[in-house]
Amino acid sequence: MVTLWTYYEPATQREVGAADHAHALERLHAGMRNLEDAIAPHFTDRVAEAEQLVANRDDTPDLDDADRALIADTLQRQRQAIVDRCAAEQLLHGEPHPGNALSTKHGLLFIDLETCCRGPIEFDIAHAPDGVSPLSRIADQELVRECRILMLAMVAAWRWDRTDEFPERERARRDYVNALRACSS
Repeated sequence: MVTLWTYYEPATQREVGAADHAHALERLHAGMRNLEDAIAPHFTDRVAEAEQLVANRDDTPDLDDADRALIADTLQRQRQAIVDRCAAEQLLHGEPHPGNALSTKHGLLFIDLETCCRGPIEFDIAHAPDGVSPLSRIADQELVRECRILMLAMVAAWRWDRTDEFPERERARRDYVNALRACSS
């Protein structure tokens, strides 16, 4: 049998702290920075997919007009705010949240790289737990905040997709819309 995968022995069960996550993201970004010629979509392509989902009532039939407008406006506004910052861009994981990380004796390792994209590292940091961002030595914290709002809007759009099978989807739908409302006030 042949495999191209490397097996990593799981670490003993312990809570992964913000410092561990921040260090793992720094290592990941340093390695991905060396992949200048890698072909990957831009983060704005992922935003466009979320915008199309929200715009198509057949795909998001349960989304009411007020929430549809909130998500659509937030996606457009935040995408533009981030692009206007003209931050340095590189290859990114795309969704380096704790669900896409393995705790191993070699440290935290990220998996599920199908969401790789190009953009500012702050887009990745926005997917990390709250305590990770302040530990980043090179991240623009205001840009992380802008990216976090964009990420909330993207995930909100995905939760309203009629084909979404996320556990506790109904609760998640309300939570993300309420989080977006809080960001808008």
